[in-house]
Amino acid sequence: MSRAGRVGRRMAWLLLWVIVLAGFFAMVEIQIEGGQGWAAGLPTWRIEQHWLLDLFWGGRPMTGYHAWVFSFMFLAFHLPLAMLGRFSWRLEARCLGGVMVFWVLEDGFWFVLNPAYGLAGLTPGRVAWHKHWWLGWPSDYYLFGAVGLLLIGLSYQRGIRSAC
Repeated sequence: MSRAGRVGRRMAWLLLWVIVLAGFFAMVEIQIEGGQGWAAGLPTWRIEQHWLLDLFWGGRPMTGYHAWVFSFMFLAFHLPLAMLGRFSWRLEARCLGGVMVFWVLEDGFWFVLNPAYGLAGLTPGRVAWHKHWWLGWPSDYYLFGAVGLLLIGLSYQRGIRSAC
C-alpha cells in the first residue's frame, strides 16, 4: 500500500474513533443534563457574563461542570502522548485537532440524540447558550470543525517535524 493510502487509512480511523467517542460522550451528557442544556439544571457555579467569555467562549456562561469536563477531555486526548512518553508538534496538532472535532460532533450529537431536542430543536430560538449562528448552525461548529480538521490533516503531512 502506498504511503498516501496508509496515511489516509490512519486518518480515517482517527476520525471514526473521534465520531464514536463523541456519540458516547453525548449520551453521557444527555443522562447528566437531560433537556436542560449547558448545565442549566446542575448544581455548579456559573459565570454568566465576562468579556473573556465573549472572546474565548462564544459568549456562553462558564460553569464548573464545563471547566472540569473540558479539561478532562483535553487531558484524555493527550493520554497517548503521556503513555508513549513522546511529544512532537505533529502529535500535538493531532491531539488538539481531535479534541476540537470531538467537541463539535459531541455537541451536535447531544441535540440529535436528546429526546428533548432532536435535530429540529437545534435553533437559535431554543438554544440560547449558542450566541452566534451562521447558515442555521452555531458558528462554533464551522470554526472549530474546520480548524480541527486542518490540524489533523497537517499532522499527517511529511513536512512537519515529529518525534515519531
